[in-house]
Amino acid sequence: MVVFLGPAREAAGTGRSVVPGTSVGEVVASVRARFGPGMDDLLAVSRVWLNGAPADPDAPVGPDDEVAILPPVSGG
Repeated sequence: MVVFLGPAREAAGTGRSVVPGTSVGEVVASVRARFGPGMDDLLAVSRVWLNGAPADPDAPVGPDDEVAILPPVSGG
């Protein structure tokens, strides 16, 4: 399961999606392919977490894992 937060939710048009992949890198590649150039630009500046912790692209992903796309946010 991929969770899209903030602007990533807007770019994907949903808050959650199931995409294929056995590693974080494969899941991110599937997200890029499915959601197009707007998501691709956003992923270039986003952090990717696996089960609540920063993730390495080579980290394995199983069917019960959650990959989160965390775009940068600004506050004021």
